[in-house]
Amino acid sequence: MRVIAKKTLKEFWEDHNDCEQQLKAWYEEASSAIWRTPNDIKKNYPSASFLEDNRVVFNIKGNNYRLIVKINYKFGMVWIRFIGTHTEYDKIDATKV
Repeated sequence: MRVIAKKTLKEFWEDHNDCEQQLKAWYEEASSAIWRTPNDIKKNYPSASFLEDNRVVFNIKGNNYRLIVKINYKFGMVWIRFIGTHTEYDKIDATKV
């Protein structure tokens, strides 16, 4: 999968260095993955939540952080839409970011 944009993750882990390794690992796994359906994601990320419009919520560092991506399965693209604390996540509409 082509993940856009690693810069967003990097900026976040620079402010929240306790999740740097988890975000780097997620990025590497996503970049080398071939996700054709949500079931492909569920195999490695059983706690991932699936929302409308091909959005997926990943729990990072024991659910301390949330990562929302939008996926185009056909073209193998993953767009990072949001990364934040669980509290910040609770304040947004995950289906609209």
